[in-house]
Amino acid sequence: MCRIPFENFEKMMAFDVVTHNACIEVNFRVDASLEYEHCWLGKTFDRSSPKAVYWYGLVPDGSQAYDSDSFREFVSMPVFDGKSLKEIWDSITILSIDGCDADWRLAQYLGA
Repeated sequence: MCRIPFENFEKMMAFDVVTHNACIEVNFRVDASLEYEHCWLGKTFDRSSPKAVYWYGLVPDGSQAYDSDSFREFVSMPVFDGKSLKEIWDSITILSIDGCDADWRLAQYLGA
């Protein structure tokens, strides 16, 4: 579990998933929220286009799943009780990235 600066998150999400035939999956929670304790977000690509797609899966029943074609729109969507990811970033704890330790995997994306 870790917290990361928004700038590092933005750099990680800039990774070219289309060229690398990859996806990014981040498991996270919103601190002090009973609703958003085990959430997912990520970036993948649409094989039919191919273009990058940013997505949220916020609750287990799938009722709060959202997609976006741009990072700016993605982080600005008011999906957390009317607030955006960018607005609540200081309350986000990253649980894992791509199923790995968050600090270790983030370093891989950032080239450290």
